[in-house]
Amino acid sequence: MNFKILTMGAMALAMMTGSALAATNTSALDDPAKMSPFFTDAGMKTMKSEAEFKAAWMAMKEEDRAGMTKECGDEAIAKSHDNFCKMTKQLGGAN
Repeated sequence: MNFKILTMGAMALAMMTGSALAATNTSALDDPAKMSPFFTDAGMKTMKSEAEFKAAWMAMKEEDRAGMTKECGDEAIAKSHDNFCKMTKQLGGAN
């Protein structure tokens, strides 16, 4: 009986942990393929110049720009992508 309870508890914990991990990294701002044009390094720590940033921003599809601008409106996301979101606001969003 105790073995069944322990097994069920372990399964429940595994399912909760799996869904929590899946919920992270869902932002387009966490997608290296979308964000790499805006950074000079592979670790995405150093932003490109304003002119290079604007060129990369304008090269994106309108729907991608709108999605990223919307995500920058979320305080938690904007805090972790502070410099990027400041640049998008400076450009006037999807300007």
